[in-house]
Amino acid sequence: MSTPQPPMPQQAAPEWQAPHGSSYTSPIPVTPTHLGHALASEWTKIKSVRSTMWTLGVFLLLVVGIGFLVAIQTTDEDFGDVPYTIPAFFGLILGQICLITLGVLVVSSEYGTGMIRTTFTASPQRHRVLTAKLIIFFVVAFVVSAFAIGIVGLFTSGVHGGSSEVSWGGTVVMGSLYVSLLGTLALAVGSMLRHSAGAITAMLGLVLVPAIMPAFLFMSESLRTIGDKMLEYNAPNALAKIFHLDNDGTGGPQLGLLAALTAAAIAGAFALLERRDV
Repeated sequence: MSTPQPPMPQQAAPEWQAPHGSSYTSPIPVTPTHLGHALASEWTKIKSVRSTMWTLGVFLLLVVGIGFLVAIQTTDEDFGDVPYTIPAFFGLILGQICLITLGVLVVSSEYGTGMIRTTFTASPQRHRVLTAKLIIFFVVAFVVSAFAIGIVGLFTSGVHGGSSEVSWGGTVVMGSLYVSLLGTLALAVGSMLRHSAGAITAMLGLVLVPAIMPAFLFMSESLRTIGDKMLEYNAPNALAKIFHLDNDGTGGPQLGLLAALTAAAIAGAFALLERRDV
């Protein structure tokens, strides 16, 4: 009986090589990605989710609705030396919470559902994604805010005959810029915390605590200076200065402080984005 021979080892098939001097060209067109693609993606997201429609819808309802009600209840003499956009101020006090909520949800909702992994897979350059979110949100928030404040100003001017000589165009720009920066700050905080409830709570504390704390700080003479600064720079008083309800200043320093705080938060968000895992 013959002894069975062990099977011969199979040799690997030779690796295919392109002919010398030739290169492979994919039939699928390849387009280098850029910020424009990320902007288009974020615009598609923000306009297609229901949270955007709800928050911006409530924002318009508050600013325009309350503004119209206040405008109807006032008289021509009330606008002798103040702008016609003042009725919008009362709606913005509540409406700014809507922009804060939307700013947080723009980024934190993707972390909550896990879709941020898909986003970063499609766009591995994370800083580009966050930049696109910031730009799209700020533009949307500014345009909607300016529209709401401007509509209230036009309505009030029509109701009261346009007798006021005070220009109100600047209040539209500065008021819109202030609440839009507040929402952008919320977006940056949401990117750092990655948690919707936590980020919204932190932002509400940032808005409400400086408005409430001065009443307690004034009880102590040594803390009165801190209370004065909180009272001067909190969000409601900043908007009051912008809309000329407070004759002590025009809101420029308050707007500058908010811009600096927003820039610092954005820098922190970019730094943490590159250091942490998804």
